[in-house]
Amino acid sequence: MVFNRRTVRRHRARAAGELSDHDFLFRESAERLCDRLDDITRTFPLGLDLGGRTGLLARTLAGRGGVETLVHCDLAPEMVSVAAKNTSAPVLAADEEALPFAGGVFDLILSNLTLHWVNDLPGAMLQARQALKPDGLFLASVLGGETLKELRQSLMEAEITEEDGLSPRVSPMADVRDLGGLMQRAGFALPVVDSETVTVMYDDAMTLMADLRAMGETNAVLERRKGFFRRGTLMAALARYQGAFADSDGKIPATFQILTMTGWAPDASQPQPLKPGSARTSLVDTLGDETEPDGSA
Repeated sequence: MVFNRRTVRRHRARAAGELSDHDFLFRESAERLCDRLDDITRTFPLGLDLGGRTGLLARTLAGRGGVETLVHCDLAPEMVSVAAKNTSAPVLAADEEALPFAGGVFDLILSNLTLHWVNDLPGAMLQARQALKPDGLFLASVLGGETLKELRQSLMEAEITEEDGLSPRVSPMADVRDLGGLMQRAGFALPVVDSETVTVMYDDAMTLMADLRAMGETNAVLERRKGFFRRGTLMAALARYQGAFADSDGKIPATFQILTMTGWAPDASQPQPLKPGSARTSLVDTLGDETEPDGSA
């Protein structure tokens, strides 16, 4: 296991009460997820918001995709309690690694920036696929490996210099190739993974780290070094961040890479790849024979 799920739940519980003041990244990602439904010419009457925190995705969806009912679930009961005040749809506390749903229930499963905290991501994706009806849609975003690259570099360099060692202070994240392979392993048809980058400008790194805490997105790696940074290490990291990345106005960038997964529960109506060797037309006939009479190109 990589993550301490109890720590993940505790971080989310702590963030639940004031998340609306710090949910800018979740709002941006939710808009991008919901926009994708506008490009799909079918409807999804029953959906699941998987790991939906306080119900932001339901508010952003606003009827798009023909969703009539969106069931909301989150790992932290405190998040679910806030969500319950914002929706009349069913809400429940549920672990993404142990979904309490029967097979073939949902037309659509949405997940907005939560599955990067799951230990058994292939298992969670398999359960999601099994919970979908045939030809049901899975649409999920996670934070990718380029996320917080500036903070990672600054913390790493400061800790090596000040403490003669290195610990995982920022959580590991997947890349596009990893997720594509995992979607295939989970049995999704027509899987697609794409990447977008959101850059947020901050006055200083302390404000960034305070935002991450308020979002419930601080480190939950099992092997992380317990306790706070030494003051010298923290000050060195802040100085390195400012010195290496600040713009002419003194503001620093924070990069968030958003990876979006799109896949479908298999169904006979979907396009199927041809079997190897089944082509009826020669590639040479299609492209033309451009070789010279002596066989050279």
